[in-house]
Amino acid sequence: MNVIYPLAVPKGRRLCCEVCEAPAERVCAACTVTYYCGVVHQKADWDSIHEKICQLLIPLRTSMPFYNSEEERQHGLQQLQQRQKYLIEFCYTVAQKYLFEGKHEDAVPAALHSLRFRVNLYGLSSVELVPAYLLLAEASLGLGRIIQAEEYLFQAQWTVLKSTDCSNATHSLLHRNLGLLYIAKKNYEEARYHLANDIYFASCAFGTEDIRTSGGYFHLANIFYDLKKLELADTLYTKVSEIWDAYLNNHYQVLSQAHTQQMDLLGKLFENDTGLDEAQEAEAIRILTSILKIRESTADKAPQKTIFVLKILVMLYYLMMNSSQAQEYGMRALNLAEEQQLDVHEQSTIRELLSLISTEDHPNT
Repeated sequence: MNVIYPLAVPKGRRLCCEVCEAPAERVCAACTVTYYCGVVHQKADWDSIHEKICQLLIPLRTSMPFYNSEEERQHGLQQLQQRQKYLIEFCYTVAQKYLFEGKHEDAVPAALHSLRFRVNLYGLSSVELVPAYLLLAEASLGLGRIIQAEEYLFQAQWTVLKSTDCSNATHSLLHRNLGLLYIAKKNYEEARYHLANDIYFASCAFGTEDIRTSGGYFHLANIFYDLKKLELADTLYTKVSEIWDAYLNNHYQVLSQAHTQQMDLLGKLFENDTGLDEAQEAEAIRILTSILKIRESTADKAPQKTIFVLKILVMLYYLMMNSSQAQEYGMRALNLAEEQQLDVHEQSTIRELLSLISTEDHPNT
């Protein structure tokens, strides 16, 4: 039974829904510290994030135990802060992953959790709240709620303006989301301004050729594509592809060396990995498959560009230990190369990739 009985609630205590902050009528039976206005929001929160963090919330939302000394008390507070920091990042990554997968409704509860944990840890005016506001703004845009997105972005922008120590990375995220807002409003001039700022701040934080900068190039390319400025769009799509190709190839080389060392020292296989978190992997898939769709529409004119993106996707899925998807993209690249009668060297390179995939025994395939 998880219905709240009003007489059982201490006088003066107001229980609020985890999703909408309306008066609560239900409580999670598993953790007993999370409340909801009804079944709909309870299910939405469970499916989004609560199932993953249910038991982790108990020590955060129950009274701290009695400590025998100030030293023990400080240690307890430090542990509490570490749990909050972990949940901030975990909920943020989960929400990001949903957004990159196009699951905007699912992203909202996870983003709200990240925001609340940030408020509890850093306070209402901290710049640390900005990433969560931006997640909620992007989710709102995806759901077509432009006014709500503007409210979250205004809050984020105001927080940044008041801050004296806002990082370049945070400035980049803010401008990227403002760019997305103006794209949704069809104000492409303003969108280009903010995306240019996104690229500038991301370049200051990470470098011009970093995968974290590539998102700005990608969204800017989309604007030029929609405006039929195809040469500009093509240049930027190529740059994004090259950035991901360089990253994945470099990571593969590092892993190959580690694989050899493991074989020499321990005599066992070294697992492949992208070096990305789940949200970044979802972002890579979304960006590269979007570019692939555009490249395939002109594959008869520039098949090499289509094959290039297919090969990047082969490497991505190979490093994600998803051999079936890697093989699918590899076969598409080989078929296109043969169909367009490209040079033998190109076909040979693709066959080598396919051979590499088929010789690996990944556990996730």
